[in-house]
Amino acid sequence: MNQLASLLTAMTQDEKVSLLSGEDFWSVGPVTRLGLNRLKVTDGPNGARGSGSLIGGVTSACFPSGIALGASWDTDLVREIGGALAEETKSKGAHMLLAPTVNIHRSVTNGRNFECYSEDPLLSGLLAAAYIDGLQNNGIGATIKHFAGNESEIERTTVSSEIDERTLREIYLLPFEIAVKASKPWGLMTSYNRLNGIFTSDHQWLITTVLRGEWKYDGIVMSDWFGSHSTVESVNAGLDLEMPGPTRDRGQKLLSAVLAGHVSQQTLDDRASAMLNLIVRTGLHQPSLEPNERADDRPEHRALIRRAGAESAVLLKNTGILPLNRERKIAVIGPNARTAQIMGGGSAQLDAHYRISPWDGLVSALGEEHLGYATGCTNHRFEPVLRGPFEIEFFSNDTFSGEPTHVETMMDARAFWIGRIADDKIDALSFSARMKGLYTAELDGEHRVGIYSAGLSKVYLDGQLVSDAWTNWKKGRTFFEEGCDESIGLVQLEAGRQYEVMIEFKTKPYASIGLSGLACGISKPLGDEDIQHAVGVAASADAVVLCVGRNGEWDTEGSDLASIELPGRQNDLIDAISSVNPNTIVVLQTGGPVEMPWIDKVGAVLQAWYPGQEAGNSIADVLIGLREPGGRLPQTFPMRWADNPTHSQDLEIYPGLGGRVRYEEGVFVGYRHYDRHDITPLYPFGFGLGYTTFAVADLEVDDERFERDGVVVVRTTVQNTGNRAGGTVVQLYVGQSHASVSRPPKELKAFRKVTATPNESVALEFNLDPRSFAYFSTAEEKWVVDCGTFTISVGQSSIDLPLSYELTRKSIIEIPLT
Repeated sequence: MNQLASLLTAMTQDEKVSLLSGEDFWSVGPVTRLGLNRLKVTDGPNGARGSGSLIGGVTSACFPSGIALGASWDTDLVREIGGALAEETKSKGAHMLLAPTVNIHRSVTNGRNFECYSEDPLLSGLLAAAYIDGLQNNGIGATIKHFAGNESEIERTTVSSEIDERTLREIYLLPFEIAVKASKPWGLMTSYNRLNGIFTSDHQWLITTVLRGEWKYDGIVMSDWFGSHSTVESVNAGLDLEMPGPTRDRGQKLLSAVLAGHVSQQTLDDRASAMLNLIVRTGLHQPSLEPNERADDRPEHRALIRRAGAESAVLLKNTGILPLNRERKIAVIGPNARTAQIMGGGSAQLDAHYRISPWDGLVSALGEEHLGYATGCTNHRFEPVLRGPFEIEFFSNDTFSGEPTHVETMMDARAFWIGRIADDKIDALSFSARMKGLYTAELDGEHRVGIYSAGLSKVYLDGQLVSDAWTNWKKGRTFFEEGCDESIGLVQLEAGRQYEVMIEFKTKPYASIGLSGLACGISKPLGDEDIQHAVGVAASADAVVLCVGRNGEWDTEGSDLASIELPGRQNDLIDAISSVNPNTIVVLQTGGPVEMPWIDKVGAVLQAWYPGQEAGNSIADVLIGLREPGGRLPQTFPMRWADNPTHSQDLEIYPGLGGRVRYEEGVFVGYRHYDRHDITPLYPFGFGLGYTTFAVADLEVDDERFERDGVVVVRTTVQNTGNRAGGTVVQLYVGQSHASVSRPPKELKAFRKVTATPNESVALEFNLDPRSFAYFSTAEEKWVVDCGTFTISVGQSSIDLPLSYELTRKSIIEIPLT
């Protein structure tokens, strides 16, 4: 009898059931009698937060966001980052990282696109496989997510994603399939949404038929937090682990279901065996001491994050003003200039060891004497958080009654409460709190006071109610859709005067995700005079680095974007600055594309994404030419939002209607859509400039085995034709003309990131298997390579494909699912 079988035989029913739900918010409890230790997980994917809240806690290294890693197109780099994240996860005493995120960029407005790799399933799947290898080769389990159909944050905990099977197989399941087969993740997380009417955590076809049956997956399947909705259905469907704890649907309910015959003993044993297998893989069956969480700020991680930020940065335009001349006078302007936008919002956020802004990076690189500065305008979604200290009194009731149960000091007026708080004294879902602090106005005039909360809240200044998110509280798009939208109050303040701030808060029943939180901010809006001041700074400089974009308030879990315009008056600022200084370099930090009505007026555009804690150093390295801008777009940038495949007058297509979101575009997502409809994008998928140039040539296609077994070998060379070392991404696409089903004109089937010195040529070889030419036949329930003519195209973006080759099949190949 093997180890797993022996452990299972030795377990009682209660012990088996105890492994199938969390004990608390982040862990599965031990089975001490059998020497099985506690299993702890932590949020990723751009760091390892540990068991702390989204705000505060032990600091962690912040790595580039998912879309930035997607822009790197570099599996070796992503594997290296996975290894570093394994070390980070260990520093938080955890055994599994809740990452990577591989959902597809279906819409350019999805608030969580920043966390996902790409609009293309092959690129997403191969990067995910590398990330998983990096984690698991170093003893930390990966948890690939969210399975499946979670491509929007609107009503995501209830909406049904209506996706036909061919589209599922070719687009939305494919990244999971690639990663599962190549890297065998130890964990997989289901999504919140329904898939074709069934919650994914209850979806037997998805979990048992496809994942475990066809793909031979042998890891655990866990719910997203509060994403399990049943006892019998989820266990029978194949959901091993309900998170978080304490249990809502397992425990005694599951024991009773087994006793009643609604869940078989074999099914219970299968679920427990999967958890035992994970415990063995993570070493929790061996004696161990649980380490305390620690802030492990490693120099090698700093260097890796800085390098990865540059490898992810995409140079979209350059009239020759980059790299910057270090001796010139540079104006550094914009709302993101002195604020380090290092990550998106939601469960991916963490308390970073430090944050380097573009201003910080340029000061280090050039010296402050060469720089000027102006803000120009703002880009915040919510009023800037009030800084403390604030004394907060907690009451173990929702009426502020009696003596406080706990009193502590907070450094700013924002909080995120989950599980138990204040050393386990208070239930985060049932309490009231009163915060008090002081605010000194810096300017005269009308100020905006904002508050939003998952719970009920009010803000008082000197005893006067100024902002009310209590009386008419309404569910909005904050705190994972558990919070209200921001309530704004207007108040006249005097510069230099100190005001007493009091915030009252109490919990309310949650809708889907059990949490409480609040954020309160205040500011005096910027106006025309601030833009004019920035214009003056720009006019006196040799060049302008204009730092604009969004931040984690906009690009966040739980909320989609209303448009892809730059928020606030940033377009006005760019127009004004570029009118007085054509040497304007726009540094964009966003989680996806924006419309660029000013593109013809500026000298350069660098898309820097959210590149982690070294953001400013990575950006400066690229701007001054210390490093190449190594990124290529993992998502098409449209001219306008209306060009995007999900933009429709039919609200059921997007953002959804009546609890359904219909993936009407089918397989024609991303560049496939633009190709099909002959829409010229602003910048195509795979595009990016460098400080040198490359040419691909000498295409050779060995198709001797194509007719027999569908295998093709493609060879080409790429040469650095510029005058400095650099890199590019060689991309191979396959298309079929006159197919028996509607197919995209071309699809990415292989790629390789290449570096070379001037005049150096690099030989490349790509091996294409039958799946590279196949579509999914719902009639046959198989992958099918049709007869007909196929075109192989090679180049450096989805529209820059100078090399092509046609090959023809006379017979059909059918590829079974297992």
